[in-house]
Amino acid sequence: MLNLVSLVIGAVALVCVAIAFIPLLGWANWLIIPLAVLGAGIGAVSGSKSGRNLNLFVIVVGIVRLMLGGGIL
Repeated sequence: MLNLVSLVIGAVALVCVAIAFIPLLGWANWLIIPLAVLGAGIGAVSGSKSGRNLNLFVIVVGIVRLMLGGGIL
């Protein structure tokens, strides 16, 4: 059950991080990354690894986008 919750959080965060790739919306990653960290924490508690891995992917994509935009854009 926790893995399903983690997958849902990861899917929502993945859609949001895709929207944050639009120029001038990179600041949204500052809100999306903590959401994905919460999902990764829930996924780490569950027995399966798929939810945790999805959230870790979202975290990496969000951090790379922040680095490309200088942390703000």
